Amino acid sequence: MDTLTRIRAFIDVVEAEGFSAAARKTGRSKALLSKYVRELEDDLGALLLNRTTRQFSLTEAGHTYYRTASDILKEIDNLADLVRENNTDLKGRLKISVPRTFVDADVGQSLIDFAKAHPDLSLDILADDRFVDLIEEGFDLAIRVTRLEDSGMIARKLAPFRTHICATPHFIAIHGPFSHPQDLSNVPALIDKNARNYNTIRFVDKDGSAFSVGVSGPLEVNSPQSTLRGALAGLGFAALPDFVAQPHLRSGALVALFDDYIPEDRGIYAVYPHRRYLPAKVRSLVDYLHNWFRTNQPA
Repeated sequence: MDTLTRIRAFIDVVEAEGFSAAARKTGRSKALLSKYVRELEDDLGALLLNRTTRQFSLTEAGHTYYRTASDILKEIDNLADLVRENNTDLKGRLKISVPRTFVDADVGQSLIDFAKAHPDLSLDILADDRFVDLIEEGFDLAIRVTRLEDSGMIARKLAPFRTHICATPHFIAIHGPFSHPQDLSNVPALIDKNARNYNTIRFVDKDGSAFSVGVSGPLEVNSPQSTLRGALAGLGFAALPDFVAQPHLRSGALVALFDDYIPEDRGIYAVYPHRRYLPAKVRSLVDYLHNWFRTNQPA
């Protein structure tokens, strides 16, 4: 039995968090997977997994081996992808981190369209607004809506992005008039706690200088959809992502305030780790999303 098969069995067991789950996932028997892992441990002369009838955990050696072995297998798979790329359709699995805001909005259709175009490729999507560690948590790619910061990752801009300060016409009539963003500090705000400094809003003045306005109000929640509903109910104003706000701005249910003061230094990015061989499936997804946004750009 070759070493790669044993390593793959070990990684399958770790990622499934147990032999039974790995057996169901891979279609191999629990006994066979246990045999492969035991043979790998014998070859290494080290225990990788702690096994009891009720618990499963990695030893310290197992943690170290898993991280390195996962990287090696990914490079092998990526190299194989390059060889097969022009001869077969995309196959395998892509693990993707996506903000919940993105996947729940209309732009989330981009991932559905990609999956439909590549039926032999399985997408494992984690919808989570935190910034995951791509390498440590085994992600192939992340979609991030942010200001681009220096990192050890590769980033490709898929589309521009901005926020809109939104309120209903009735709210504006009651609490206005608004002549400068500083006026927002005196009226109720609906705050999305996903933002890093969620009690302030960044603006850029007419002379190019940056400034922030402190805000507070009756609702703080880590969900732009909830702040949207609050704004539509007239509870306050909300800073909303453009792909969330646009349908309601077009209908007139909401009005945008101070668009001329909103900084334009953010975007929607595909972010992925540096690798010697970039997987064809990652490159294909990034290219697909870039083209999808060119033809389906939120207005």
